[in-house]
Amino acid sequence: MDEYKQWMEAGSFQILYEEGPVLAVNKESGILTQAPAGIDSLEARVKAFLIRRENKPGGCYLGIPHRLDRPASGAILFAKHVRAAHRLSEQFRIRTVEKKYWALVAGHVPEDEGEWIDYMRKIPGRAEAELIPPIHPDAREAVLRFRVIGRLTFPDFGEVTHLEVELGTGRTHQIRLQSSSRGFPILGDAQYGSTVPFGEQFEDERLNAIALHSRKMSFDHPMTRQRVSLTAPLPAPWRAFCAVDG
Repeated sequence: MDEYKQWMEAGSFQILYEEGPVLAVNKESGILTQAPAGIDSLEARVKAFLIRRENKPGGCYLGIPHRLDRPASGAILFAKHVRAAHRLSEQFRIRTVEKKYWALVAGHVPEDEGEWIDYMRKIPGRAEAELIPPIHPDAREAVLRFRVIGRLTFPDFGEVTHLEVELGTGRTHQIRLQSSSRGFPILGDAQYGSTVPFGEQFEDERLNAIALHSRKMSFDHPMTRQRVSLTAPLPAPWRAFCAVDG
């Protein structure tokens, strides 16, 4: 099955890898990873696809060992039975899953590589995070390592830095908050200070994309124990800002 047919059959998501109970897809921006029944989500779309493909009118199990923010895109894993879900979740817990994110941020990040360490919390009752002093009772350490892939200047809005990011911790909106707090908001991320639109703009702002993409992932297959590495192709809006093809 070629990539185009695979994309269309799956219902607006691209299958990156499928072996036994493991399914990896390329999430598009603007869709929730998971949501209550009746609300559109990647989980609901994948389940509907599997039910149709495998002729399971009674439904199917789908485990979700990790998530991506609604406006972000890229590689995400699912498990098709409970044992696989538990084993994948444990790999995420002990941080043996290797993940590399790509981000396009406004401004000139001066260092070619480095580490950012902050203390942050999810704001109670809001889908937002903030930096706080380390002595705050809700403070959680946030560690991020980055390297610069490229720097470009555009006449309309100035310089953009292309970063590859690896997280040492997994906090809510961590990459978005840590970059914006240093004056480098992710393109399209109006919630954290971006004034540069990224991709198609919708009346419902929740559908707008940001330039944050789960680009690469490596994990151990939960049943065979073989190491699996995959790369998620970039969404179309990236082509206006970087030279990488796919």
